[in-house]
Amino acid sequence: MATRMFPFADPTRLMDEVFGTLRDAPTVASMPMDLYRTGDHYLLNIDLPGADPGSVDVAVEDRTLTIRAERSARTEPDVQWLAHERPTGTYVRQLNLGRGLALDRIEASYSDGVLSLTIPVAEEAKPRKIEIQHAASPTSITAEASH
Repeated sequence: MATRMFPFADPTRLMDEVFGTLRDAPTVASMPMDLYRTGDHYLLNIDLPGADPGSVDVAVEDRTLTIRAERSARTEPDVQWLAHERPTGTYVRQLNLGRGLALDRIEASYSDGVLSLTIPVAEEAKPRKIEIQHAASPTSITAEASH
């Protein structure tokens, strides 16, 4: 499938490229995450600063992990904004999960603006030692002499 580039999709980015970056604010993903494995679990930490705690939702459907959160806009009467750079609205991130994970045992917690997920490795995917059976003693076959 061919895709077309629309060079004016982000006018701020275009202006930064033409005139040089004039802002000090870094551009980062709206839901930056760290993912790592320790022992028989994967740990996923997602930054959601300012997200309404009641809006954070985690769901798994057909090996797709969906994380959803909302940051509400402040609506105060008689406010004259001097800078309004913090994004608001609903944020969604989806991850396709591979096989070998215990999706029914995922645990989640949200504290200090960080959503933490613990995703266990499924029992059948864990490495295991296979015992080798040894014969007690070598068997010998003797032939009877027939006359």
